[in-house]
Amino acid sequence: MTDTPLLEVRDLTKTFQVPGAGKGRGLRALNGISFDLKRGETLGLVGESGCGKSTLARTLLMLERPDGGSVRFDGVDPFALKGAELLAWRRRVQMVFQDPFASLNARMTAGEIIGEPWRTHRSLHRTAGERSARIRELLDLVGLRKGDEQRYPQEFSGGQRQRIGIARALALSPDVIICDEPVSALDLSVQAQVLNLLNDLQRQLGVSYLFISHDLSVVRHVADRVLVMYLGGIVEQGDTESVFNRALHPYSAALMSAAPSLDADARREHIVLQGELPSPLSPPSGCRFRTRCWKATDACASAAPEAAVDPRDPGHTAACFHPLEDASGLVAAGGDGR
Repeated sequence: MTDTPLLEVRDLTKTFQVPGAGKGRGLRALNGISFDLKRGETLGLVGESGCGKSTLARTLLMLERPDGGSVRFDGVDPFALKGAELLAWRRRVQMVFQDPFASLNARMTAGEIIGEPWRTHRSLHRTAGERSARIRELLDLVGLRKGDEQRYPQEFSGGQRQRIGIARALALSPDVIICDEPVSALDLSVQAQVLNLLNDLQRQLGVSYLFISHDLSVVRHVADRVLVMYLGGIVEQGDTESVFNRALHPYSAALMSAAPSLDADARREHIVLQGELPSPLSPPSGCRFRTRCWKATDACASAAPEAAVDPRDPGHTAACFHPLEDASGLVAAGGDGR
């Protein structure tokens, strides 16, 4: 992993118009998202369902166009690209999906699935021999056997099907892979195998991961850094162990309190959030978390808090007017949200 950002996201916003919601009302799925993804890094993304994780992934894949903010990928704005330049860029960001069966075409063999991206990117592996050789290399890379390219998805186990999905994502030699709950549909023992495979591939290939998951123990195992999302915004980000062991934002603290601990002697208070998750069509004023926060005051209703830095750890930020007691020295983070 290097310190040079491969992906730079600043103040990203995305609003969906909802029929029947009323004039001028929309669903703000992304609300000023800012973060960096470094080369060879795994960045975990956690938060409740509906917080905007999938919208962020779709926007980074250019399946959605943001309303505001900026995305720089290796110094280039991908939303400004067209034609051949855009096609070449699309090779660099790929996806591993949650369901390892629904994401594979049951009428295609494993080899056909892995080689399918080359139908669009015809400059790669022009001859049948080149394609066949590369498919065998990818099968070997993800731990499948020679001859598996002739089998159909329904002939594989769930873990093997996810390995095919990973091989397909690697077919275009991407720089970034977005992993959307890639092990949630698998048995625990198989989850560990797939996670170890992803780690091994990262060490071999230097690929970066944006790893989306509800399972905090999985995120803690694989991620170098963590983003915590709530109702379209990032409320905290930092090194994985810093966020898990010393959460600054009350929402992060509640999430982490529910995560299993490897320390049998650890004493961690389980924080139970009160109230329902607000509707994203009508979020609370000011801090969007205030209606469920035990530290909220009148000030939290009047303005949204900016990201602030923990002076003990400049890479650890939280957007909170009243951070937890051990983080009372937070200072303004500046305009980029880092």
